[in-house]
Amino acid sequence: MTTVKSKVTIKGTKEGLVFFMDDTCSFDELLADLREKIEHSHQQILSGPLIRVSIKLGKRYCTPEQQEELTKIIRQKGNLVIHLVEADVITKEEAFAERLKSQFHVQVHTVRSGQVLESDGDILLLGDVNPGGTIRSTGNIYVLGHLRGYAHAGISGDTEAIIAAAVMNPTQLRIAEVVSKPGEEWTQNSGGTEFAYLENETMLVAKMNYLSRIRPELGETKA
Repeated sequence: MTTVKSKVTIKGTKEGLVFFMDDTCSFDELLADLREKIEHSHQQILSGPLIRVSIKLGKRYCTPEQQEELTKIIRQKGNLVIHLVEADVITKEEAFAERLKSQFHVQVHTVRSGQVLESDGDILLLGDVNPGGTIRSTGNIYVLGHLRGYAHAGISGDTEAIIAAAVMNPTQLRIAEVVSKPGEEWTQNSGGTEFAYLENETMLVAKMNYLSRIRPELGETKA
């Protein structure tokens, strides 16, 4: 004898009812089973005083229109009030925001002599790096202040990483395994934000307005 798995499971809690939706069947099958449950089952529960309903979609992604179809069926019973619709999935926009949050770190302070600021992923420092201070990151380094200490970007070997600063006057720069040589490119401050990058295993420094030409991928939004 074959047992047909229920597409909708209803459980009572002290807060109300929880509708657990199967996340492997088709949406049409889900709707059909939900209608069956609402119209013919649990009559002793689906009547009487107002009951709060939470809908658990599992790993199923439903569009706002599909969610409205589900809630419309449940609201046929006048005592059922939709409290929550929850899914264990996120949208592409939410995923990208989480990715940025996890890989882009913001710090607001001054890195003083003897201090070391380390980051896994890109880092934005709203402050200065004083002589004797160190900032290190597996990704890019952005200093919205005066960089006068030591900076090492791409410490895991990322040769595409950059080091940018509002005022570039470092003790030493390092990207991946390439170490800068003290030179006139930052001993004479000409004003304006600059960034250091690698080209043919050589470290160069350019004005920020050239960043889109040299590292255009930094402005791309990846899915």
